[in-house]
Amino acid sequence: MQETIVIGLGQLGRVFAGGLLRGGSIVVPVNRGDDMAAIAAAYPAPEMVLVAVAEPDLHTVLAALPESWKNRAALIQNELLPRDWLAHGIENPTVISVWFEKKKGTDAKPLIASPAAGPSADLLVKALASIDIPARQVESGDELLFELVRKNVYILTTNIAGLRTGGTVSDLWRDHEAFTRQVADEVMDIQDWLTGVRHGRDKLIAGMLEAFEGDPMHGCTGRSAPARLARALQHADAAGLAAPTLRAIYRNGR
Repeated sequence: MQETIVIGLGQLGRVFAGGLLRGGSIVVPVNRGDDMAAIAAAYPAPEMVLVAVAEPDLHTVLAALPESWKNRAALIQNELLPRDWLAHGIENPTVISVWFEKKKGTDAKPLIASPAAGPSADLLVKALASIDIPARQVESGDELLFELVRKNVYILTTNIAGLRTGGTVSDLWRDHEAFTRQVADEVMDIQDWLTGVRHGRDKLIAGMLEAFEGDPMHGCTGRSAPARLARALQHADAAGLAAPTLRAIYRNGR
């Protein structure tokens, strides 16, 4: 039986580690400060290397990822796009767009089935199924890219619009649909620039609304919302995008 490496044992990392263990995998944890090179020397050919660190730590970890692990990498972060892994010489990772929420002291709460693609997608889908979290396999390439952009549109639109409106995603769409569409449209402009692909706007909105229906009482904002807005505006500046609605939210501090 091959080992699975899990880098980062935060809320999501523990969920995946639990599912992998339940599915019969041998899980080797890597915590902050551990010597990855030494662990890679001991486990040079694991079945999968799941990078489950927080979003701000992703590029630091990928830059330090041992070469023998790069073709076994699996990624789960929000705001993830191909440019993130390609920048570190990772060509064909396993990627899962996580559509469940896990907070301290509570069970994982799925919104919709999480799509996974890549060499170890089946392993991740089975691991989550073993702990009653729905997931599904999709094709790498265009299908995966759409799913990543869809998640980005959901999380960025709700977080950024919620800085002004507060409330739940149900409140957001019921009471502020026109405003939410403005925010989503500017978010999609940014995603088009980041990916070099223009995805169907109506399809992305429908995908966002499916997630709204999966958890209507989901809160719009969290601690990461201001940072997401600032990051979106950095991308808008680099792309030369006007993004007037996002900039107005930022100027008003809400």
